[in-house]
Amino acid sequence: MEEKIKNDFEKIIENSKFSNKDIELKRDFLNKFIVSGFPNKKLENWKFSDLNQIIKKNIGDLSFYTNYSIPNKLNPSIYIDGLEHNKIVFINGRIEKIDFKYEEKDKIQISDQFELKKDTKVTNSLINLNNAFANKYFKIVIKKNYSIRKPLVIYHTTNNINSKNINLRLDFVLEKNSSLKIVDIFNDQSEKNFINVFYNFELNQDSILKNYKIDQIENNNIKYSFNNIVQQENSVSETFILSSGSNFIKNEINCDLIGKYSSAFINGIFSLKQKKHHEIKTNINHLIDNTKSYQLIKSVLENESKAVYQGKIFVDSKAQKTDGYQLSKAILLNETTEFNAKPELEIYADDVKCSHGSASGSLNDDAIFYLMSRGLNYTEAKKLLINGFLLEVVEKITDSQIKNLIKNMIGLKE
Repeated sequence: MEEKIKNDFEKIIENSKFSNKDIELKRDFLNKFIVSGFPNKKLENWKFSDLNQIIKKNIGDLSFYTNYSIPNKLNPSIYIDGLEHNKIVFINGRIEKIDFKYEEKDKIQISDQFELKKDTKVTNSLINLNNAFANKYFKIVIKKNYSIRKPLVIYHTTNNINSKNINLRLDFVLEKNSSLKIVDIFNDQSEKNFINVFYNFELNQDSILKNYKIDQIENNNIKYSFNNIVQQENSVSETFILSSGSNFIKNEINCDLIGKYSSAFINGIFSLKQKKHHEIKTNINHLIDNTKSYQLIKSVLENESKAVYQGKIFVDSKAQKTDGYQLSKAILLNETTEFNAKPELEIYADDVKCSHGSASGSLNDDAIFYLMSRGLNYTEAKKLLINGFLLEVVEKITDSQIKNLIKNMIGLKE
């Protein structure tokens, strides 16, 4: 693989406009990835989801996509109906459209010419791969005291490619007292590819980020999504994950609460069947006093599917008055399913309120019998109980328009 990845890397460089400094940095990231390779179960963070074996089993001979200089045809049928929104459209990892038509143009700054930075602390091989192969870096700044009027929907789609690795990255800066709503939609038209997505968020004082990640459409692709969030004083981040469509996807969120009274909320749903394997991993780092985090993950699994939730709350010795909560629950609809939970608390302060919990089981037979005695058939009773189980997570969404959109997507009714 080493010779192939180096050859593909050189093709990227030949068709790029990167500075010499950036090219050297990208070579350094590439070499670090080659040394580490794709994550495997020997790594603690990947003990439940051996990506190296998953790629070999489901894709086989993987190559690295290099045709970023060739425009892709945009199909407007992928757009969400009935929702006025701004757009960023990725096709095969290449941005084909950026449209903030609902916003004041001087309140949003978009740049594709910012330099890479060497980070010796990065030990994540997939971020090194992303930094090496992503063809362009866009930085989007929401200006001070501005709240975007309409959600930004980021469309991720693939078209006419197979057995390729695609890497893409976006950086967001929310200046003081600004807000941003993002809906990530995965809509793949190609099969058996590995998509590697890296978002970096910088939340300044009093800013608000709401990010809704939706992987619902059935596909045989493998995905990894990493969100890095750094929060200043009194900032709020809200992340919702609907994990359902891909053959494999791992959503990883690292959130550093470095400003007083900052808060992070992460809620997620696994709805899996047909041998799918999905994971959510979170690291919430309380690094100063008076910060708050809340995490709720629920799973409904059937037909040999597998879900993993690894959630860690870290509390620094300086982080007194921390309030951290984490809970995962799973319904296993048959004996062929598997749910793995690894909740962690690492606390070095003594004046904190932190808790975690995890539970799994089957549907309540008595509840099904009761509903059937009220006139429902077995399928209707089962669906009603599942909807009630998942509804608690969806209700955590604070934006009513997005909440209704997601309810409609997954057929939830109160």
